[in-house]
Amino acid sequence: MSTEDKANEISAQAQEQASLTPSTDPEQPDPDQGAGGPITLFFILGLVASLVLGWVIFPQLLYSRKQQPIQFNHALHNELVDEGCESCHFFREDGTYSGVPKLAQCIDCHEEVQGESEEEAKFVNEYVLKEREVPWLVYSRQPDCVFFSHVAHVKLGQMECVTCHGHIGESESLKPYEANRISGYSRDIWGKNIAGIKFNSWDRMKMDDCSECHVSNNVNQGSVQTLRGGCFVCHK
Repeated sequence: MSTEDKANEISAQAQEQASLTPSTDPEQPDPDQGAGGPITLFFILGLVASLVLGWVIFPQLLYSRKQQPIQFNHALHNELVDEGCESCHFFREDGTYSGVPKLAQCIDCHEEVQGESEEEAKFVNEYVLKEREVPWLVYSRQPDCVFFSHVAHVKLGQMECVTCHGHIGESESLKPYEANRISGYSRDIWGKNIAGIKFNSWDRMKMDDCSECHVSNNVNQGSVQTLRGGCFVCHK
């Protein structure tokens, strides 16, 4: 084979190879360049869907909503009593806290139906006349392992009820009770915000909130730990 024939063969092979090699001409669009847009959009849509599922839908599924047995108007009752909250939520002689009023306290004023309120009639007919305690759902009920002393905070610490319970004394009706389907505790303990963010002192009732309040009010927590029982002063 002559030198010219060899050169023609090499040239033909080069042209064939060039036809198989994708063009690198910058003016021609790269088919792979258009894939970035759909991938980014898919990622954004997936992120948004995850946030909606985790922050909106999941909390709705996690908590069950229950209505109180009867409605109660705190604002109305506060206008009729002399000592505010302590007229119904008082300390006994031994220093223990009465908490939710018992039926015996209510009968003093509600032995008979007063006014035309359907809730009042329901209370008298279903509970007072039948001598049944109202099965109130307590928003602030702590886990069984936690001991909380009202006298230490209200009497010794001079704390207002609103600090932990909010402005419930101004309410005209009771909000639904939201119970965690897993733990059974009220949502008022964890707080409404699933991320744990709070804006008011009464938004949550967790241990972190107790500790934060103690620090801000310069409560000597170290002395508490030295008491007999240590951690079991608050946790039993």
